[in-house]
Amino acid sequence: MGVSFWKIFKGDRVIWAVLILLSLLSLLIVYSATGALAYRVAGGKTWIYLVRHMVFLVLGFGVMLMMVNVLPVKIYSMLATLALYVSIALLMLAVGLKFAGLIHGSGRTLPLGPLSFQPAEVAKISLILFSAKVLGKKQKTKRDLYLAFKHIIIPTGIICFLISLSDFSTSALLFATIMTMMFIGRIPFKYMLLVVAAGVAFVALMYFGASAMDNPPARIATIKGRIDRFIHGDPSSETGITQADYAKLAIYSGGILGKGPGHSDVSNYMAAAYNDFIFAIIVEEYGLILGIGVVFLYLIFFFRGVTIVRRATRTFPAFLVIGLTMILVYQAMINIGVSSGVLPVTGQPLPWVSYGGTAMIFTAISFGCILSVSYQNQVNREAVQQPVMIKAPDEDYEIENETKNK
Repeated sequence: MGVSFWKIFKGDRVIWAVLILLSLLSLLIVYSATGALAYRVAGGKTWIYLVRHMVFLVLGFGVMLMMVNVLPVKIYSMLATLALYVSIALLMLAVGLKFAGLIHGSGRTLPLGPLSFQPAEVAKISLILFSAKVLGKKQKTKRDLYLAFKHIIIPTGIICFLISLSDFSTSALLFATIMTMMFIGRIPFKYMLLVVAAGVAFVALMYFGASAMDNPPARIATIKGRIDRFIHGDPSSETGITQADYAKLAIYSGGILGKGPGHSDVSNYMAAAYNDFIFAIIVEEYGLILGIGVVFLYLIFFFRGVTIVRRATRTFPAFLVIGLTMILVYQAMINIGVSSGVLPVTGQPLPWVSYGGTAMIFTAISFGCILSVSYQNQVNREAVQQPVMIKAPDEDYEIENETKNK
């Protein structure tokens, strides 16, 4: 029974092992980092957030297992265009509700009764699916590459702009991922250079435009403020300790071996200790050695993604794995960079480690797609290596013919 149970974990076993290790670490660190939140919101019931996080981890594994055992890779290509249109509609709905005053906060989350989710999560996966489909079909001629660029850049511009209205860092992350896919897909560099220049000009326009406005929009002011704080330092540090300062303090106080599980002091003062700055808490409790180990796990995942791409026999699955692998690795590096003070403060969680709800499910979908392609590669490789059985000639027939000839 044990052997048959493990057989359902199809696909790249190394990626499965990485996910299991990250899950165990996630449960430990989320339980510790949500302690202060539990006392502020849940009357000190720290187990509530642990159980909730565990439920979403289990659901995530269920999603991955269903995808790799039930859904064929070709269905992702069939659903790519529809998913793109649905994601644009959801983003427009979220923007409309935000401007109508029906959604409070940043407008990232779209409420659906007792549940809520971020339309940007749907948009990230759907745009990568669509881009992989286009790049996979148009690779033969220079005109194909031009058409691929045109078909990808238009929805990319629309989606990234809609996401940037509420979450600029996710917009930039998705834009960088699509540009990476097009670069690997042999899109002429001159086209990509124009797009990058346009993106830089867009950011510069928002930055200097915010300086010229007396009362700039909230999101534009936030972007300008983050750039200023990264370049000139945070003025709030002069009057108090900021989130970034707490993260650096956590890494410094953790040292080489850390303070031990559950002994974080900094997490009691950080609002995003269990999410955006969770890597800093990992280092504080478990030390720099485990922090390097976490980086190493994501690097292993990256190299396994490269291996899956090299073994792919069709272009769509290869580009799909490229896009999903890069966006997850980029997101992990951003979270680690922000926690260590190398990058400006953004709102990117550590994939499969940070505390989350429906975002964990969409991350699981990304991993599920990658594992599905790796399993399909294994099936294709076994089919090629399978010896062709040639039916032996009928000996009775041969003997009968020889008798007649005599």
